[in-house]
Amino acid sequence: MLSPLLIISILVLYFSVLIIIGKITSKNSNNDAFFIGERKSPWYIVAYGMIGATLSGITFLSVPGWVGESEFFYFQMVLGYVPGYLFVAYILMPVYYRLKLYSIYGYLGERFGFFSHKCGAAYFFMSRLLGASLRLYIVAFVLQSLLFDELGIPFSITTLLTIILIWLYTYKGGIKTIIWTDTLQTSFILLTLVACLFMLFNNLGFNSLSDSLSHSQLNFRIFSFSDFKNSSHFFRSFLSGMFIAIAMTGLDQDMMQKNLSCKDIKDAQKNMIWFSVILVLVNILFLYLGALLYQYVDANNLQTVGGDKLFIDVIQKGDLGIFIFVLFLLGLISAAYSSADSALTSLTTCFYIDFLGLQDDHSLNGTYVRNVIHIMIAVLLFSVILLIHYFNNDSIIATLFLIASFTYGPLLGLFLFGLFTKRKLIDNYVPIVVLLSPIFSYLLYVYDVQIFNGFDFGPDLLIINGLITY
Repeated sequence: MLSPLLIISILVLYFSVLIIIGKITSKNSNNDAFFIGERKSPWYIVAYGMIGATLSGITFLSVPGWVGESEFFYFQMVLGYVPGYLFVAYILMPVYYRLKLYSIYGYLGERFGFFSHKCGAAYFFMSRLLGASLRLYIVAFVLQSLLFDELGIPFSITTLLTIILIWLYTYKGGIKTIIWTDTLQTSFILLTLVACLFMLFNNLGFNSLSDSLSHSQLNFRIFSFSDFKNSSHFFRSFLSGMFIAIAMTGLDQDMMQKNLSCKDIKDAQKNMIWFSVILVLVNILFLYLGALLYQYVDANNLQTVGGDKLFIDVIQKGDLGIFIFVLFLLGLISAAYSSADSALTSLTTCFYIDFLGLQDDHSLNGTYVRNVIHIMIAVLLFSVILLIHYFNNDSIIATLFLIASFTYGPLLGLFLFGLFTKRKLIDNYVPIVVLLSPIFSYLLYVYDVQIFNGFDFGPDLLIINGLITY
């Protein structure tokens, strides 16, 4: 375990670099730079940085932990991401660029009307606020247990400092800054991943990849075709992955805002294709990391509950050295903050453009309003994290994640209805439909096994949710 002084030094150095990047990239920034980076972002930088934004702190801890319970079946979903991202690149993004959107929910306003626009923006706002808060909470909780409890610093102060630091390097440059800070954070994540793989592989004394997999007490099956009622069945997982990619990337302002900062649609499409290829490879490595972590636990008789705690337990109780501990800390922080900083920017964008309708206000007053909203969103993130910590209940956290997952279904249904039909709808009724859809989906989630004779909905409930809205 590192000394508290060394951990604090690492955190100070890390945030100092981010603040310097923020200062350099935010020179002469205006609303155009904040919202879409003046459409000058290099596509390859965006593609690389999006890896870090996609791999949140939860993914960083959870994907390796899943191997113990669900083997390599998660890879089936990852394969489904690829056609999903192709749909985003060649169906959704041309629409966004043609309409010259700052916020993608402007499409719903153009296609259907006022209420559709506001409902789409509201669902994004709620899901991103909950998702970002939960991701930050989990990482802040890990840092609290590793360091700040020992120093007697309360969790509220830890969280407040974190939010202030994120606000400091994003408040002026917005997406223009985040494109470059994401690059640094992605580098730390990948460096941590590769270093941990190398260290574990050598520590366990393996000679080859097949050797490392054959010596485990766990099964490492990749594909499952046996039981269609189980959510790990290949076709269900593949389809779930495809629609998750469409909904949580293509219909998510946070992810699309980075793509909209590219010079033109061709650059944005190149970014999306390369991003999907890299993401598949990175997820394979995270699954393999999980296999090695479980074998390390067995070989060294470490006590762990597995799951999300697996990686943390190996780092804390294992003997992998200070270098790996430092990298783990940097990787975990990078994974959490790369999603949190872009969430802060995208939520600000959503409120400024979708709720206040100030897209065309390029005055000094517009900049002042944007800065006030940015502060308000930071305060809101801080408040939600403290509420989660106050309840400090795994079932509460699971419920919030569940709520966030249901909010993408109505977005999926609305966008697909707009893209694949020429029909109009009664815009006034949209709030009722998008409210009822998640409620019906939740009832299916609770009673699916009884209603469908053992059929268990998993991530594919997103598809059902979208179909109900459609």
